[in-house]
Amino acid sequence: MTSLSNSLTADAETASFAPAVGGEVRDFFALLKPRVMVLVIFTALVGMVVSHATVNPVIAAISLLMIAVGAGASGCLNMWWDADIDALMTRTAKRPIPDGRIRPDEALAFGIVLSVGSVLILGLASNWLAAGLLAFTIVFYAVIYSMWLKRATAQNIVIGGAAGALPPVVGQAAVTGHVGIESLVLFAIIFIWTPPHFWALALVKSGEYARAGIPMMPNVAGPDSTRRQIVAYTLLLAPLGLVPVALGFGGWLYAVVGMVGGLGMLAGAVQVYRLREGESERKAAMGLFAFSILYLFLLFSALLAEQGLGLYRAVALSGFSA
Repeated sequence: MTSLSNSLTADAETASFAPAVGGEVRDFFALLKPRVMVLVIFTALVGMVVSHATVNPVIAAISLLMIAVGAGASGCLNMWWDADIDALMTRTAKRPIPDGRIRPDEALAFGIVLSVGSVLILGLASNWLAAGLLAFTIVFYAVIYSMWLKRATAQNIVIGGAAGALPPVVGQAAVTGHVGIESLVLFAIIFIWTPPHFWALALVKSGEYARAGIPMMPNVAGPDSTRRQIVAYTLLLAPLGLVPVALGFGGWLYAVVGMVGGLGMLAGAVQVYRLREGESERKAAMGLFAFSILYLFLLFSALLAEQGLGLYRAVALSGFSA
């Protein structure tokens, strides 16, 4: 553990960024982690829809946009703080700061402005509970996770996963003014989904994480322990994914997706546990990583389809009776 925590030595200390040449709009947009923003928008929208709240569509759209901007701001601050270790990893070395397209001070200012702006606008447009939850999400990801947990503990992904799981909660608060059981269940699903999702990738990228000094689970507890924990979390995730059915806000489509997807996740986790040598090990880990993304997308898509259709029918019937 000591050698791992001290591995940011000469390489990290001497890592330098090329001088910024004047960032373009696309470079600043890249700081927002747009792929993560898409997931945030999607899960926050599902949090709104399952609430069945009557809300002005303009207010809902502004709220969704501010949740996305807040997520982008936290991603920007994360890139600013992690620029030194990003430069040491092949999958992150071409990010705008280590690649020299954006200066660190520019990224910091950009992230702070977006953070403050998104929270204030969400509070004014919707309510201050949602704004407070968004502010907490930004601080948790940018400060607690990025500045502390990520470099301090192998539980970084487990604890830090709370930030990525909060968008449905913020979404529900934005349209209802309170936090209900529906968004808390969605939070729990994403929270438990996060460790097997990221640890599958970490098994493949453990060498890069070790070089950057990040104490990911395979580097600290070892790959065998990581595989066992992937199976354990997946055993929790599979039934947890069906809780919306038990609570009545997930229908038959969601039930089918949840059961088939949960079995698929378990099959993938077992493959990761069994295959421990050569290319088969890598394929199993990357297969689980890819399938976990599909699983979460289909799970939330099923909810969105069912709840969205229900809202459409309610509006149509209301208009007909009027």
